[in-house]
Amino acid sequence: MTTVVLVIHLLLAIALVGTILIQRSEGGGLGMGGGGGGMGGLMTGRAAANMLTRITGGLAAGFIATSLILAIMAGGGRAKQGSIVDRPSPVEQPAKPAGPAVPLAK
Repeated sequence: MTTVVLVIHLLLAIALVGTILIQRSEGGGLGMGGGGGGMGGLMTGRAAANMLTRITGGLAAGFIATSLILAIMAGGGRAKQGSIVDRPSPVEQPAKPAGPAVPLAK
């Protein structure tokens, strides 16, 4: 099960990077050059940008969801859940003081 979620997570990460790199920094999306739009007249530049924004949001939501699922699945093998405050502190032995350093005679 973990392998399947991990593969989906990696595919989402690659797709998310791809969609982010396709978008223009000015917010134009695929509308390169204006006029007829970047998709061969199928969509205007603004419609393509809105579509890419929605796709990026969906991929980001899926990425976060698979991240949480993987984190929950990784923590499933723990023996006992609890607070560190509830555990007794380990007793430490006091350190023995070091003796005075004796200089070596020549």
